[in-house]
Amino acid sequence: MSTTDKNRNRLIALLKELFQLDQPELDFGLYKIMHAKSVQVTKFLESDLLKEIEQDFGQVDENRAAEAKTKYEEAIEQAKKFGAPNPEETEGVKEAKSAYENAKDGGNAESEIYDHLYRFFERYYDSGDFMSRRYYARESDSRAAPYSVPYDGREVYLHWANKDQYYIKSSEYLRNYTFELNAAIRQEAQKTKGAGLEAFATLDDEQLLKVHFRIINASEGEHGNIKATSDQKRFFLIHEDAPIALENGELVIQFEYRIDNDKPSKTQDKIWQESRLLEAEVAILNALKEDTSATGFLQGLSRLARTDTKAKRTLLGKYLYQYTARNTMDYFIHKDLGSFMRRELDFYIKNEIMRLDDIENADAPKVEQYLAQIRVLRRIAHQLIAFLSQLEDFQKKLWLKKKFVTETNYCITLDRVPEKFYAEIAANDKQLDEWEKLFTVSEINDGILASQPAQNCTVEFLKSNPFLLLDTTLFSDEFKQQLLAEIPDLDAQCDGILIHSENFQALELMRSTCTGRVSNIFIDPPYNTGDDGFMYKDSYASSSWLSMADERIGKGIELLANDGVFFVSIGDEEQEHLSTLLRQKYGKGSFFATLIWEKKKKGSFLSGYIAKMK
Repeated sequence: MSTTDKNRNRLIALLKELFQLDQPELDFGLYKIMHAKSVQVTKFLESDLLKEIEQDFGQVDENRAAEAKTKYEEAIEQAKKFGAPNPEETEGVKEAKSAYENAKDGGNAESEIYDHLYRFFERYYDSGDFMSRRYYARESDSRAAPYSVPYDGREVYLHWANKDQYYIKSSEYLRNYTFELNAAIRQEAQKTKGAGLEAFATLDDEQLLKVHFRIINASEGEHGNIKATSDQKRFFLIHEDAPIALENGELVIQFEYRIDNDKPSKTQDKIWQESRLLEAEVAILNALKEDTSATGFLQGLSRLARTDTKAKRTLLGKYLYQYTARNTMDYFIHKDLGSFMRRELDFYIKNEIMRLDDIENADAPKVEQYLAQIRVLRRIAHQLIAFLSQLEDFQKKLWLKKKFVTETNYCITLDRVPEKFYAEIAANDKQLDEWEKLFTVSEINDGILASQPAQNCTVEFLKSNPFLLLDTTLFSDEFKQQLLAEIPDLDAQCDGILIHSENFQALELMRSTCTGRVSNIFIDPPYNTGDDGFMYKDSYASSSWLSMADERIGKGIELLANDGVFFVSIGDEEQEHLSTLLRQKYGKGSFFATLIWEKKKKGSFLSGYIAKMK
C-alpha cells in the first residue's frame, strides 16, 4: 500500500469517528437523527472528498511535472545550440532542473494533504468532542511551547480545556468495535517470544478475519446526571436468538445493552457483568462450532490470550472485556465550532506548513508549491469544517431549544379554592391520605374529625382548616382545569415555584419570569470527590466540572436582584477552581466571605462545626 493510500485511509477513519458514524444503530433520541445523515456523510467522505483532492493534485501534479520536464529538456537543447561546453552548469538549465525536481516532489502533495488534514483534525479531537488544544508547533520544535492559551490581558486568567463548550452530561458511550483477528494473534506471538512461552502459530494472512462487536438493541438509560438505581443498571448481554452473524466473510458478534431483570438485587454490577460475559463467550464459541464456514474464527478466538492479566482467558474473552469496559465519557457541544476550527486552521497553516524561515530560504518554485498546497488544504478543510459544524450546530440548537413542559401541578391552600369544589375534595381519598401522612389530620381536635378517620372528612372540616394544601396531582385533569380557571391572576398568586428538570434547562425556563427578581440563591453542586454514595454522578475531570459549573452559575446569577446574594457549597476538590472562576467572572469586589465547615474524623459528613470565617 502506497503512502498516499495509507494517509488517505487514516484520514477517512478519523473523519468517520468525528462524524460519529461508528455509533450503534440505536433507535431513540439524537441517535436517530445522526444516523439519518450517515449515508450522506459516508458518501461525502469516501467519494466526493477524495475525488476533489485527487482532481486538485493528481492530474495537476502530473501536468506540472510533464511541463517542467519539457522546459528542462528545452533549456538543455538551447544551451547546446549556444555552444555551452557543459549545458548542465548553465544558469538557465539549473533553474529549469530545479523547477522540474520541485514538480516531481510535488507528486507527494496529495499524500501530504491527507497527512495535514489528519494531523489538524486529530489534534483538536478527543473521545467524541472537540477541544481547545492548540499546538504552537511540533513537540520536537524547541522554539515554542506545546500549547497556546487565549489571553485577554487580565492579571489572572483561568482557562480550561472545555471552556468554549456546553457540558451536557456524563453517560454511557456506546460504539461498535472492530479488530483483526490475524493482527491480534501476531501481536500475542510477538509479546510471548523470549518470555518462556511458546508463541502461537499465526493464521493464514491471506484470509483476513475481521471481528465486529455490535449493539443491535439498547434500552434508553437514565437522563441528565442522575445515576441509575441498582434495578435500572444496563448490561451488555449476548443476543440469545442470534449471537453471531457472518457478513461478507466477517464475523459480527451481536449484543443487547439493556436492564437484566434476572439480576439479584444484592449482586455487584461488576461481578454480574463478568458472569454475563462468560456466558456470552460460551454462546459465541458454540455458535461458531455449528457453522462450518467459521472455522478460522473458532480457531483464533478460542486460543488463550497468553499476555492477558487473567490466566486462561481466551482471545475472545479478552476482547469482550475490553469492549464492555470502555463505555463512559463526558458529552459536550461546542458553542461555535465553525469559527473555532477556521481560526485554528489558519494558525496551523502558518505554523506547520508555511513558516517564514522556510519561505525566506526557499526558491520561487518551492514557494509556489507551498501556496498550491495551502489553497487546496484550506478549501478541503473548510468543507470538512462546514460539514462538522452543521452537525454540531444542529445538536446545539436541540440543546438550547426551549423544552416542552411535560407536566405542571399546583399546591393551593384551601382559602384560595372556591367552596363549590369542597365536596369533591372531601371525597378524594388520595388527598385525604396525603393530609393524614403530612399533618395527621385525624387528630385535629375541632369536634369534626376527632376520633374519626380522615376518610370521613366533611365540607365543614375543610372550611375550618383553610390552610391545608390541595395537591392537584391527586385529582383529574378536568378538575384541575376547572379549579385553575376559577383563580384570578394565578401566576401573581404563586409565591413559590418548584421545578423538576435538568438544571441548565430549568434556568433557561426561569429567565423569562425570574430575571432580576431572585433575592437568594444557594447551590450544592457535586463536590467531585468520586464518592459513589450520592444519587448523582460525582466524578468528573476538572475541566468538565468547570464547564458544567460555569454555564449554570452564570445563568443563575442572571436571575439575582441587584441586592441578591449567591451561596455555593463546595469541597476541597474544586474550591480553588470555583473561587478563581467566580472572582474572574464577577470581580473581587463581589466576593463577601468564605464560610468553612470542618469535618470531624468520625461520624457522618454533617457531624462537623463551623470553624472560621475569612
